[in-house]
Amino acid sequence: MIESMYQERRTSSSQWLPLRGMRYHLRTWGTPNAGTPPLVLAHGWMDVAASWQFVVDALSDAFAQGRYIVAPDWRGYGLTEGPPTDCYWLPDYLGDLDALMDVVSPDQPFDLVGHSMGGNVVMHYAGCRPERIRRLVNLEGFGMPSTRPSQAPGRLAQWLNEIKALRQGESDLRTYNDAAGVAARLMKTNLRLSQDKADWLAQHWAAPDANGQWRILGDAAHKVINPYLGRVEEVLELYKNIAAPTLFIEASDDSMSGWWKGRFTLAEFHERLKSVPDLQTARLPDSGHMLHHDQPALLAELLEKFLQK
Repeated sequence: MIESMYQERRTSSSQWLPLRGMRYHLRTWGTPNAGTPPLVLAHGWMDVAASWQFVVDALSDAFAQGRYIVAPDWRGYGLTEGPPTDCYWLPDYLGDLDALMDVVSPDQPFDLVGHSMGGNVVMHYAGCRPERIRRLVNLEGFGMPSTRPSQAPGRLAQWLNEIKALRQGESDLRTYNDAAGVAARLMKTNLRLSQDKADWLAQHWAAPDANGQWRILGDAAHKVINPYLGRVEEVLELYKNIAAPTLFIEASDDSMSGWWKGRFTLAEFHERLKSVPDLQTARLPDSGHMLHHDQPALLAELLEKFLQK
């Protein structure tokens, strides 16, 4: 036990559900309550469900009391083992979420929050299952740049090269000597992350293997590029079909500029958001892409205000 380790205010429970041929891991807080919609938290790429702990701890007692909060480890992340595969497809996350909610909230709409990749998933899900969502929150889920048909040959060739590299063992994720090494890696990626939170996250973000090396709890196949080209026209149609009141929250830091180098900008994404029928936006101060780690108290306040309406 590390003395400086972050201390949880609300302890989660682990549950496993058989979903679509997998043993899906859920991190839950509270108990099901027929009078209150469940709150479902969807984590991002190369992250885990435990990543939501800081926000859950920051929620007020008045809000959290009686609220059932569910955060799944997506397939191939955390404690959910993915099926044998050399790449992952966004529609499968939609299928997993749909199957999960048939168990968690089969008879009433629920509140859905997603971060980054999870933000993209929840926006798409709300567009194809609009009747299932009561309120929707997207945290820094920007989607992908627009594409041209002429990019198809190069994209497919890149996909073939990457699955070949994975098959030959050339694309495995880096290992670390101990949890402290994992924590240092997390703090290097997010300069705002405090030592106590990094130490806590490291215990959930990675685990020791048979040789004592700490491995990230994420399948290396998640890093393989998708072979298909994203079509903005289809995304906009999904956005138009969202019926739930929607809140988009972005960080004060513009992570898009670093990722896409001008190929996809915040201004372009803001233009796409105009297709969402009932939209509110907010900007979280002093935060980067991992805004749920950087400003959990401010984020919890925004979530409560929006979800209590």
